[in-house]
Amino acid sequence: QSRVDYREAAKWHRKAAEQGHAGAQTALGVMYANGQGVPQDHHQAARWFRKAAAQGQADAQYNLGLLYYQGKGVDRDDPQALTLFRQAAEQGDPRAQYYFGYMIYRGQSVERNYGKAKGLFYQAARRGDARAQFQLGYMYQRGEGVDQDWVEAGKWYLQAAEQGFPDAQYNLGTMFALGRGVGQNLKEAEKWYRRAAMQGHKEAQTQLKSLSHKPPEEQ
Repeated sequence: QSRVDYREAAKWHRKAAEQGHAGAQTALGVMYANGQGVPQDHHQAARWFRKAAAQGQADAQYNLGLLYYQGKGVDRDDPQALTLFRQAAEQGDPRAQYYFGYMIYRGQSVERNYGKAKGLFYQAARRGDARAQFQLGYMYQRGEGVDQDWVEAGKWYLQAAEQGFPDAQYNLGTMFALGRGVGQNLKEAEKWYRRAAMQGHKEAQTQLKSLSHKPPEEQ
């Protein structure tokens, strides 16, 4: 979309938003957050997200939660972020399920609970959220709130890795390099290390170098 299209869209979204349309309020908030058709202004983004969130709009609840979590356009407020993520998560928003789960996993403004976090990651992962897929893999790898299970870890890492998530690509590469949960396969290890390395993953770049220096019989 060209800048002209965004400007035009912002104009129409504003008209509807001022009449109380929650979808338009959310869309206008996103445009302010990204600087599309309007100057970037997180304070304005928060203002419009707040209006839509009060009407129960999950997308707005998630976006406002993210602003509170990051302290953009508003003072950082983890309890407020947690509440908003929970509201959007209960409506099935996978991004909110991931963040709500992550805050519970970390024990941020809420009691740490691996079981609850895993449930939320699972819901988001099934809807294709790569961060949640990675986090599930990580919990299985480490045995956090679940029995340690390298095969299950690999399954979730693969899903996130195929979506281009660099940490998952790196961890999957390591599993292939060491033969954990998968058959040892240095070609596969190299493939996944390379993909992560191309995205600037430092450890993957290091591992890739050390793989290429191995004598042929080890490959």
